[in-house]
Amino acid sequence: MIVILQKDLKGTGKAGDVVKVSDGYARNMLIPKGIAKEATEGNIKSLKKQKEIAAEKKAEQKASAEETAKKISALSVTIKTKGGEGGRLFGSITSKDIAQALADQHKIKVDKKKIELESPIKQTGTFTVPIKLYPEVSAQLKVTVTV
Repeated sequence: MIVILQKDLKGTGKAGDVVKVSDGYARNMLIPKGIAKEATEGNIKSLKKQKEIAAEKKAEQKASAEETAKKISALSVTIKTKGGEGGRLFGSITSKDIAQALADQHKIKVDKKKIELESPIKQTGTFTVPIKLYPEVSAQLKVTVTV
């Protein structure tokens, strides 16, 4: 029997895949539990429609991310903090601090998890910080740390 998977199923396929399974497995396990539905013409058409809508949505999100990346790459953020001699800081600047400064200074909200700091910044100076906004879309933010 050919079915359309509604959920990921280990060893069989991912959600949205059209797969062939044995009749008993489909009738007794997959369909009653809502893991799959029978691959009728109507169900296959609706699956194609859903995939088209998802592709359009992904394209919009990627375009939005690219636009935001252009804005961020042209900006710089200044973070003022307390520090000691030789440009060393008391504490460190983390991705949370950078995200907060970007929101405060330029009104652009970025999730702190998308800011890819190798390690927290512990000295004054100017640093280039990569921000991954979307798969294959990233921006370089210039961060200046002063005392």
